[in-house]
Parts: sequence; C-alpha cells; structure tokens
Amino acid sequence: MNFPPAEECRLCRRNCGTARQVRAGRCGMTDEVRVARAALHMWEEPCISGKEGSGAVFFVGCPLHCVFCQNREIAAGRGGRAVTVPELAEIFLRLEKENANNINLVTPTHFVPAVIEAAARARENGLRIPIVYNTGSYETVKTVELLAGTVDIFLPDLKFYDPEIARRYADAPDYFEAAAAAIGKMAELTGPPVFDGRGIMQRGTLVRHMVMPSHTKDSMRILDYLADTYGKDLYVSIMSQYTPMPGIEKRFPELGRRVTRREYEKVVDHALALGLTNAYIQERETAKESFIPAFDGTGV
Repeated sequence: MNFPPAEECRLCRRNCGTARQVRAGRCGMTDEVRVARAALHMWEEPCISGKEGSGAVFFVGCPLHCVFCQNREIAAGRGGRAVTVPELAEIFLRLEKENANNINLVTPTHFVPAVIEAAARARENGLRIPIVYNTGSYETVKTVELLAGTVDIFLPDLKFYDPEIARRYADAPDYFEAAAAAIGKMAELTGPPVFDGRGIMQRGTLVRHMVMPSHTKDSMRILDYLADTYGKDLYVSIMSQYTPMPGIEKRFPELGRRVTRREYEKVVDHALALGLTNAYIQERETAKESFIPAFDGTGV
C-alpha cells in the first residue's frame, strides 16, 4: 500500500500518525484490508440502489467509532476477512456481473490507498459502473483529493453540527469543521449530479443526515448550513432509520429510543422551508434492522 515514506497514516482527521504496517491506528486497523460483506444492497437511496441493488463492500474498522453505530460489530475492528488488492478488484468485477448499479465502498477512509489501486485494476479489467464512496466524512481534504479520478459518487454523512454533541457521541469535537471541508472538496470534484435514464446517479455528491432522538435543533442547523452553502441544487437524504443498539440507554439514555414521527417531520418541514427540495426522505417505519445486514463474510 502506498503510505507516506514516513509510514505515518494521516488519512483521517484523527491524524494519529500510526505506522499501520506494524500496528493498528485509531481506526482499529492495520494496513491489512479487511472486508466483512460484499453483496447487493437494496436499502440505499433510490438513485443509488435502484431495483437491481448497490454493490456494497463493507470494510472493517472506522475512524469515528460513534457510540450509536449501527454497524458497530465491524466498526470496532472485529470480523471480516483479509483481502489483497487483486482480490478486492475481483470483488468489484463480480458485483458488476451480478448487475449491481455501482460499487459502494462503505466506510473506506482508512483503506483509501488500497481502494484506489483496486479500482484502477478493476477498470483495466473492464469495470464500467460508477464507484461510490460511502463515508462518515472524517477524512482530510488531502485524502479526498487522492480520490479524484477514482470515485464517481460521494455519499457522505453530515452527522453533527454542535462540537459538544460530536464530542459526546464520537470523541470528535472538530467533526463539523472536518466534515464540511471534506464534503466541500467532494462536491467540487464531482460537480452537479448526473443521472442515467433510469434515475440512477452516475456522478455527483449526495449528503446524508440521520435525525437523532432529542437532537432536532442540531439537525436543523446542519440543514441551514447545507442550504446556505449549496442552495437548491444540493441533493440531500434525511434519514429516520436510527435504531438504538442494545444497552446504549445505560450510558446515553437519550439515545435509547427511535426518532418520533414528530421529530422527523419537524426536520423535513425545515428542509422544505429552506428550499431543499432535492431531498430523499424515509417513512418512519423504515427504521428496522433490514438496514443492518449480516456481516458474515458473504461475497468475500
């Protein structure tokens, strides 16, 4: 893998400087790429999954480690199978043969060098579908710049606005500053969204925000920022799918329930008042465990 000569990993805003060739960084991973699942995924936004599904590759580890993570089994660095760059490229090609609308890289920040190499190899061997970079948005701008020419679609989260909320749930008080800068570079690289005749995105940036219980004011501040910065042209996904993980109420009682209908509608109404009409919304009933696939090594 093409880490800097000093062998210091600076891919994410943790800036831990770990020599991941010999030990794990703050992401919980060494430079050995581990994948927990690689299969068609039907539960992304309609312009990403479509009817055929998105070719989702779930990587193990994460720079953020949010306390409420719905993929916490793998985010914590557990499970998965080690894959080489050629094997990762073959996974991409297999998903295309299974009629995936795209290759959906889920939480790939800490493996960006390998992803770039695998994508190049796959394209040399015939890969034609778009590559989606599905991230919590805690990478550096320099890391995003490395992805120019590799990634067609950015699917970033914008999780928190308030530094204290970000500190409490992700130990990342600089989260908004970092994510806003990264998303700005993503939008610059892709330009306006481009869709094919079926309505499947081929290029662009789609910002996601998951409404959290008891935190509608933070959600609205995020929407204010997006509207002020990007105007009506931005595509945004406002998600209601928050699912409390078992035991979270013991440390974070406010997160021990789902988002109420009123909370979610309040945030959606605010988006509409701001003119964010290119928005995907969810029915409250979609907050089910179907969004959390089995990380059992399928397709790896």
